[in-house]
Amino acid sequence: VRSPETPRRRRAAAARPPEPFGAPNGHDPVEPPARFRLRESAAIGAGSGGPWVKIVLAAVGTRMPGWVGEAFEEYARRLPPACRLVLREVPTAYRGGAARKGAAGSVAAVRREGEGLLRAVPPGARVVALDERGAAWSTADLAGRLETWMAEGRDTALLAGGPDGLAPACRGRADLTWSLSRLTFPHALVRVVVAEQLWRAWSLLHRHPYHRA
Repeated sequence: VRSPETPRRRRAAAARPPEPFGAPNGHDPVEPPARFRLRESAAIGAGSGGPWVKIVLAAVGTRMPGWVGEAFEEYARRLPPACRLVLREVPTAYRGGAARKGAAGSVAAVRREGEGLLRAVPPGARVVALDERGAAWSTADLAGRLETWMAEGRDTALLAGGPDGLAPACRGRADLTWSLSRLTFPHALVRVVVAEQLWRAWSLLHRHPYHRA
């Protein structure tokens, strides 16, 4: 016979940390249990009393492969409402016959794409340029910056260029410049890498079992 539930028992159950979870093969879990997700969202969302921020990924290109959009949405939806990640796409500018980087048509196209990216920046937002000439951040570095951004309550815009990179105007407008890697990524893949790293950084800050390094 179970003992009747008392207020003390209810308080003890509420204070008990959620059980860890993980895939049996040692890989990162694809989807945390709903019970854990709801607790984490409540801890960072309305119940926390802290500021809510929006992270805008402004990226060149509107006709991405299906898997790119699916992967981005998978990670973006894991983030709580207090740290919302949204994508704003800018059309790839026409390059005419310019096949090489630096050709007149390519330079003009990059300039037009840069103008579109800057229009996608929310008013008053911090601007981070994604550029190979920037600083390389570790996941811990990104987690620290994300913690600061959320504490300040200021929106952040991440600018991702197209096939020929970012316009000089975008780099000049940036408060920070972040190099994802010394490797050259397809610009479509950048969206997925950014979304996954933001989710990983958030999970590191809140001791979520997704990040196990």
